[in-house]
Amino acid sequence: MSKFAKKKDGDLPAVSTASLPDIVFMLLFFFMTVTTMKDSSIMVENTLPNATEIKKLDKKDRIIYVYVGKPTKDYQKVFGTLAKVQLNDKFADVSEVGDYILAERAKKPQELQNVLTTALKVDKEANMGIISDIKQELRKVNALKVNYTTYEGDAFKNLQ
Repeated sequence: MSKFAKKKDGDLPAVSTASLPDIVFMLLFFFMTVTTMKDSSIMVENTLPNATEIKKLDKKDRIIYVYVGKPTKDYQKVFGTLAKVQLNDKFADVSEVGDYILAERAKKPQELQNVLTTALKVDKEANMGIISDIKQELRKVNALKVNYTTYEGDAFKNLQ
């Protein structure tokens, strides 16, 4: 008789599932810390124009968004078809833009308040008069760093 027993059929040992809950919770905490929530839903039509010379804004926490365009079909019965300004999740008058910028600036940490950028997401069919009025309101509250959000492409396609 031999001292060592032979392996039978080469069976694999059972996989230990003891660490599985730890892995699941680690993934859960990772996605909870990394995921950002959507700030607001867009209630205006927002087909952005094309531009050739564009620059990507890196830090999203330094941007305040102002949406301009005609209301979507759900809101046209109430607000009409003229271009409207959307601040967060509500329609606003142009005169409210300055107060909105000041309120958003106050929510930010002190070191970011001087480097905030106002990003105008304007529908390419919007009237330039409303944009000019918004810029006047931004000047009143000293929000002089303005970005026009666009798509990269041929600017002559905007004329069609």
